[in-house]
Amino acid sequence: MSASMPHVMNTYGRLPVALSHGRGCEVWDTRGRRYLDALGGIAVNTLGHAHPKLVEALQTQIGQLIHCSNYYESPLQEQLASLLCERSGLDVAFFCSTGLEANEAALKIARKYGHDKGIERSEIIVLDKAFHGRSIATLSATGNVKVQEGFGPLVEGFLRVPFNDIGAMRDVAGTHPNVVAVMLETIQGEGGIRPAQWEYLRQVRQLCDERGWLLMLDEVQCGIGRTGKWFAYQWAGIQPDVMQLAKGLGSGVPVGAVLAGPKARNVLGPGNHGSTFGGNPLAMRAGIETLQIMSADGLLDNASAVGGYLKSALQTALGGQPGVKEVRGEGLMLGIELDRPCGAILTRAMEAGLLLSVTADSVVRLLPPLIFSRENADEVLSILVPLIKNFLSETQA
Repeated sequence: MSASMPHVMNTYGRLPVALSHGRGCEVWDTRGRRYLDALGGIAVNTLGHAHPKLVEALQTQIGQLIHCSNYYESPLQEQLASLLCERSGLDVAFFCSTGLEANEAALKIARKYGHDKGIERSEIIVLDKAFHGRSIATLSATGNVKVQEGFGPLVEGFLRVPFNDIGAMRDVAGTHPNVVAVMLETIQGEGGIRPAQWEYLRQVRQLCDERGWLLMLDEVQCGIGRTGKWFAYQWAGIQPDVMQLAKGLGSGVPVGAVLAGPKARNVLGPGNHGSTFGGNPLAMRAGIETLQIMSADGLLDNASAVGGYLKSALQTALGGQPGVKEVRGEGLMLGIELDRPCGAILTRAMEAGLLLSVTADSVVRLLPPLIFSRENADEVLSILVPLIKNFLSETQA
């Protein structure tokens, strides 16, 4: 247990800092020290901190109605669903509170889709190094033995194949007649900022069409404008049947969503699924304001421009550096893969006034707010480049 938090269950490896408040892309701790936020609450704080338009809208909503049961119609749900469908080209939305819940709902859609086709024991293809959540079902779909350890037996019905390998997926198709869906992250986040190749996504879409499968894209981390398009799959020019969202959708207020197109829109009916907190008025207002502010302020173009500048500068500064394997990602979703475990960089960056994360043991991950400026990017470079170089000079692979 933490000495300063003895009554909180010890489920996180926390840093010894408590954040007090933030504004824009900056946050301050309880001792008054300032940090540049290049993590954004792990791709959550889309509009940064204390965005004046969001603050005003949420204050107004809190004074009207925070929560009501889904027994009743919700105009705000319809408004947010309409905005998401307009941007995605999908048809309907179900609202929940987290990415885990969104992925659980997607898995239920796939199972029900199979049952409706007469397949009693449906199977779903998932990818190596995927991360879909920590419930028993989403943990079973996740491709990380470390987070699965100690929680068996896992849920059956998942077939794992290598990432970006359409041949392996076709091999599974030829030997498993009960497959009903493919679920994958368009860009793997916890797996190390690993983008699906756009041609691979087109091939998966084609395979799903050939086999009558659902294509379910987990855009919990890479969606909501993070890559410079509303949804990362739009770079490939395809359309999923189901898409899962959360994280950045509410700019910090918990909002999750599952969107469905023609093949999946009517799979679930009354009584098949639900959520107590999902779709509550406060969460819907946060989602509506987030999308509207993003459009009004040109934040998709900003993510592309600033993210492209930062990625190029990191490649120039670190490319060819012994110990740096690759700088990759899209928009403001960037990863710097080293050839050795680099968890220490998390603490060193924080001590230097920069918030980021390390994922997949050896990937420095940057997920800043979409309001990040070129000046903010320059500050990241001034802190992070020498920090990585010093770390590599002091450690061995």
